[in-house]
Amino acid sequence: MLGEDVLYLPVSELAPRIRSRQISPVDLAESYLARSERLGPQLNAYVTITRNLALSQARAAEKEIAAGRYRGPLHGIPYAAKDLLAVKGYPTTWGAKPYANQTFDFNATVIERLNHAGAVLIGKAAMIELAGGMNYRYASASLTGPAKNPWNEGCWTCGSSSGSGAIVAAGLAGFALGTETWGSIICPSAFCGVSGLRPTFGRVSRYGAMALAYSLDKIGPLARSAADCAVILAAIAGHDPRDRSSLPASEADFSPAHESARPLRIAWLTNAWETPDPEIEAAAKAAVDVLSKQGATVEDAKLPEGPYEAAATTIVSVEGAAAFRSLIDSGKVAELADPLGQINGYVNQQVSASDYMLSLQVRGVFQKKVDALFDRFDVIAAPSLPVAATTLDTNLETDLSFADPVGGLGNLCGLPAISVPCGLTSKKLPAGIQFLARVRNDHAVLAAANLLQQHTEWHKAHPPIS
Repeated sequence: MLGEDVLYLPVSELAPRIRSRQISPVDLAESYLARSERLGPQLNAYVTITRNLALSQARAAEKEIAAGRYRGPLHGIPYAAKDLLAVKGYPTTWGAKPYANQTFDFNATVIERLNHAGAVLIGKAAMIELAGGMNYRYASASLTGPAKNPWNEGCWTCGSSSGSGAIVAAGLAGFALGTETWGSIICPSAFCGVSGLRPTFGRVSRYGAMALAYSLDKIGPLARSAADCAVILAAIAGHDPRDRSSLPASEADFSPAHESARPLRIAWLTNAWETPDPEIEAAAKAAVDVLSKQGATVEDAKLPEGPYEAAATTIVSVEGAAAFRSLIDSGKVAELADPLGQINGYVNQQVSASDYMLSLQVRGVFQKKVDALFDRFDVIAAPSLPVAATTLDTNLETDLSFADPVGGLGNLCGLPAISVPCGLTSKKLPAGIQFLARVRNDHAVLAAANLLQQHTEWHKAHPPIS
């Protein structure tokens, strides 16, 4: 079995070793599978481990590479997919008891594209039930129980992509796919100390993914580095006629090779969080200082004021109630694990059409306002979250309730964003910094994150779990 020194390597280092046949795709898959089968249950990280599929794909990759048919940097790389992505013939539970036995006879587009890239699926990652679509109070709101943070197993991994964060942080796979409607890529990336990219809305097809909020849902990678995120995005991005929100090919396609001769212009947000933890804020500011020393210009800036969080909340509520109408109307919503989730669907059904339409109008106004901010800046930066990982028994409604203007506005307007590690707190928990950019300028957030990771080592740290 391969050791941690290999299993924690980024895709950018695994890929050339696989291509040159220094590492066997089968050995790599076997090693990740063994580690996943040993540590996955301890962390509640998986719903299903797809051992037979993984070994079949790994053997096929090994044969193709030996025959000189190398597909690219994801060929032979094991990964996990959040369990709201359809994988033909395997359970796709949406993290919820009412769907525990659900299967599909097709693959989600992102799974198809990773199959084409030669990646190796080793499991379906655990998640918060219905991706938090009915809301929830506790980390235990999941078919598989609370996902535990590899940095401290008494802490949560955060967000609905909870298992994806644990899998990458614990070295159980080369990367994972997550989804975000409001925070569920940025949040687990921050709590778990990994790099997570939320692409521009419409860049990655949602066909075959559970719908929560049709006009907000996005799929993106969690990985060891920003460079890895770029490679993965290049594989899964692109137009898909089966997703009505898919961008045209000229706008959806993505290539990781993009250099700008001009120094980055960074806005440090002074109104991102009301009372951030001093250690978290200091770590994020130190990261921005690193970028400044590398030639980036940094200025203080503020997000535009307005009811965009309320607008985003209204849109999530209405579209979620529509997506899960049959679950709510049948009464099966009572089978959800979280008490708040059992009732919130009925509440969401009461939101008026006029409130929903007003929220869509507010979105249009703020899309123009935030776009104007990027006339002066390439990216805006802020701590990914104002706190480090919270305990598993934290009541998220009362004890982890804070305004999130960056997540609200960023998701409302479909902006790309990335969270990358920028330090550890005194309790040895990760701190993260996030970068956001103009719609379709995913390259800018990746450029900022890459520059930081070229001059720091935080993304190479991993938890003391073995």
